[in-house]
Amino acid sequence: LRPASGSRQQDAPGAADGLALASDPGGTLNFLAMVENLQGDSGRGYYLEMLIGTPPQALNILVDTGSSNFAVAGVPDPDVTSYFNPELSSTYRSQGIEVTVKYSQGSWTGVLGTDVITMPKGLYGSFTINIATILESENFFLPGVKWHGILGLAYDALAKPSSSVETFFDSLVRQAKIPNIFSLQMCGAGLPVSGSGTNGGSLVLGGIEPSLYTGEIWYTPIKEEWYYQVEILKLEVGGQNLQLDCREYNADKAIVDSGTTLLRLPEKVFSAVVQAIARTSLIQEFSSEFWTGTQLACWDRSEKPWSLFPKLSIYLRDENSSRSFRISILPQLYIQPILVIGDNLQCYRFGISSSTNALVIGATVMEGFYVIFDRAQRRVGFAVSPCAEADGAPVSEIEGPFTTADVASNCVSSVSFHEPVLWIASYALMSLCGIILLVLIVLLLIPPRCQHRYTDNDVVNDESSLVRHRWK
Repeated sequence: LRPASGSRQQDAPGAADGLALASDPGGTLNFLAMVENLQGDSGRGYYLEMLIGTPPQALNILVDTGSSNFAVAGVPDPDVTSYFNPELSSTYRSQGIEVTVKYSQGSWTGVLGTDVITMPKGLYGSFTINIATILESENFFLPGVKWHGILGLAYDALAKPSSSVETFFDSLVRQAKIPNIFSLQMCGAGLPVSGSGTNGGSLVLGGIEPSLYTGEIWYTPIKEEWYYQVEILKLEVGGQNLQLDCREYNADKAIVDSGTTLLRLPEKVFSAVVQAIARTSLIQEFSSEFWTGTQLACWDRSEKPWSLFPKLSIYLRDENSSRSFRISILPQLYIQPILVIGDNLQCYRFGISSSTNALVIGATVMEGFYVIFDRAQRRVGFAVSPCAEADGAPVSEIEGPFTTADVASNCVSSVSFHEPVLWIASYALMSLCGIILLVLIVLLLIPPRCQHRYTDNDVVNDESSLVRHRWK
């Protein structure tokens, strides 16, 4: 591995934190064996083959850095080709706990249990993992997907039904004693969004594989350990700053999520990006439905429309807070081929969408980079991926450092309503309401001898009863 030379480089082998272990075929890890252990595409996700139970049942598992539960189909489903049958595994242990997980699209309900898993490539040994068997789902398994479950790689704060459920990766770190870091490369740049499902990629558990990136690794701090939340300082379209307050980019949160197919932007940011692209592109008139994702744009197959569109750049705060760096994607990553019509037409979709509650760096951007999730040092790294090419030319760039003198010292709101906090607030309010209701019931049931006895002269009207003042 390359020696370290500054905050942007990876740590040298043998560093005290042990993050960048060299591949060791005789040990627990072999990073080279993990290369190209993923299949899939940006439209339907990237998945990893995993062996679950005793005897082992082989399933394809979607890699998702935006959730924290490990779950597999536990019953037949019209949209999955395989499922995990706990009754056939002698090592499965049910915990009898129901769990429901909702995503931005889709949800499932299942039962928690534990079983042993093995990874066919690069991680040696068997490990006991919390696993949810999915019994019911809605818009989760979709037609054409080739995966049968989901591997949530985010922090335990997002685990359901509570953060006490040890996550898959935490279990590996504890049992296999691997470093608390993983890295991800998804190789779908310039390829059809829903292709053969064999575009490929790599999930490296426990470290960094040097063959999967070129140049330097640039790191940005993780702001909160739930999602992989980062701080975005500004966006540029065609080299022109959008001139928005940096807090607009981090409205609610900004996260790195392999389970999201598009680059999702808060509504105000999305509108500004669309206007800038439309203004900068060489197309004079363009259907508004293309930008909203309800219409495709088609060109003759001999034409490549990417030259008509500008580059998009995202500035992230460096570990040195007075500096930033930018990751840039060329149009080959956000103007995505999706459909061929007849012999002559290739149709494309817009790989950016609006979001009501987050900026999400999804597959649209991640396919341009080798992304390092360095949990031990609480940072996310980006390096140019050698598979991010179209027609032999790179479609992603990293540049820096830049000064942050022109942006606020903190672009992330200090008030963050994390899901666990919302649950606590909800339970507190429900408890308060329960106490008040209990007091009212006690008052209504006080024995008559303790109550005032009305005489004929007493007047009971709506002003002095609960009828008028009841809670509505």
